[in-house]
Amino acid sequence: MDSLRVTLVVEHSQKDWKYRSKLDLYENKQVEKTVREAAEKLSLRVDLVEVDLNRLTDLLEAFREKQQATPAGNQSHATASVQLDEHTASQCKAFLSKPSLLSRLNDLIGKAGVVGEVESRILLFVIASSYKMPDPLHALIQGSSGSGKTHLLVKISELIPQEDCKRFTRVTESSFYNYGAYELSHKLICLEDLDGMKEEAQLAFRELQSRGMLSSSTSGQDEKGNIRAFERVVYGPIASLSATTKGEIYEDNMSRCFLVAVDETKEQTIRIIQYQNQRSAGLIDREKEHQITAFLQNCLRVLKPYVVINPYADKVQLPEEAHKIRRLNELYQSFVRQVTLLNQYQRPTDAKGRLITQKEDLSVAAQIMFDSIMLKIDELDGSLRLFYERLKDYVRGKGGEYYQTYSFSQRELRQALHVSKTGLHRYLRDLLILEYIGYAGGYANRGFCYKITYWDNLQALRSKVKRHLQGQLDQLELTDQLAVADPLGERA
Repeated sequence: MDSLRVTLVVEHSQKDWKYRSKLDLYENKQVEKTVREAAEKLSLRVDLVEVDLNRLTDLLEAFREKQQATPAGNQSHATASVQLDEHTASQCKAFLSKPSLLSRLNDLIGKAGVVGEVESRILLFVIASSYKMPDPLHALIQGSSGSGKTHLLVKISELIPQEDCKRFTRVTESSFYNYGAYELSHKLICLEDLDGMKEEAQLAFRELQSRGMLSSSTSGQDEKGNIRAFERVVYGPIASLSATTKGEIYEDNMSRCFLVAVDETKEQTIRIIQYQNQRSAGLIDREKEHQITAFLQNCLRVLKPYVVINPYADKVQLPEEAHKIRRLNELYQSFVRQVTLLNQYQRPTDAKGRLITQKEDLSVAAQIMFDSIMLKIDELDGSLRLFYERLKDYVRGKGGEYYQTYSFSQRELRQALHVSKTGLHRYLRDLLILEYIGYAGGYANRGFCYKITYWDNLQALRSKVKRHLQGQLDQLELTDQLAVADPLGERA
């Protein structure tokens, strides 16, 4: 706002004479020089050229102020640059009005080229689709190097209207602070490699996630050339997707985000290879995938931001074992609201125009984000948990009846589990720190042997958490059934 740079063309109204120049209309010396040179070259009166230039400056200021007139607290999102015709919009609304919307969306995401990752892909899509809503969501995708985490992020981001999506492979320390006031407002920000971000850039990114705005104090020259302080404000909110191989070191980021672990199982690898081979053989209809991608983008374009009220918010509680449950509970409530918003063409509104959450939204939300809740409860991150479960299966198979005392070396695991030396070293180091394994002998110069010292039961924990959530949802159904059977409450 402290400059008004233009490329200017001054043309004589009767003769084919033109004068071109680049200048800042807020720099008096530049303006005076331009007026003098234009008037001399085009044989015009200096005072008239100056009047026209001042009028142009006023009009440009008014235009710029009108563009940035959206107040910071306004939850409405600027109209998308892509306008849909009536036929396309009606097709999207008809699709969004049918039951089992999330299941049908998940099927389309698979047909758009996202192979496998059945639970993760719909979770990420719901999170990404929240970019223009009052409470955007955030996801952190974890996986080892080469596991496909960046590919998954890119494929999901391609399903979002591209005019509202920004993907970055690198972010400099102060770049977020230098955007225009509303340039990031209600956008989806995708960071393909969180590991490469400097601490200053991470801080700015976290503030955009939490506060929905950035404010910074900088110095610069005023119109008189004096150095003075300026306040720069960049408004959000934003939705975000980011990928990392080192999820455990981003504690502050993890508490703000849903955690998504990339599927690194052998079955998923087979599915990916089959898809790659079919695509190379020409058996995959790429044009059909592009059509489905465009359709999903259009479906998001017809959605509108609403305020959502959840009458069941105090009826469903997350398990107490969850890590940082205060933030996780808010993430869960926000996710339920986003599920309701995706179903906005099927949900009632109250007298104030607010969407009302249905019990179905709570059930679908709990089902979709169950794995993310488990990652919040589990002290092992996604890729480390997958390695630890493979390690336990291997030790049980090799140790037989005495598997609890079976010891193993790094070379043995590299050959048996097909893990790189660097990755295996990191996994074993983390498991040693968390006391899941211990040293069983060996020497530093010839290699150590290890054994598992803590055998947890992930399946039992998953079953416990699932029963905890499902029991509360079943209780809601039972309460409604009793209310219908005995509307006056006489039975109670």
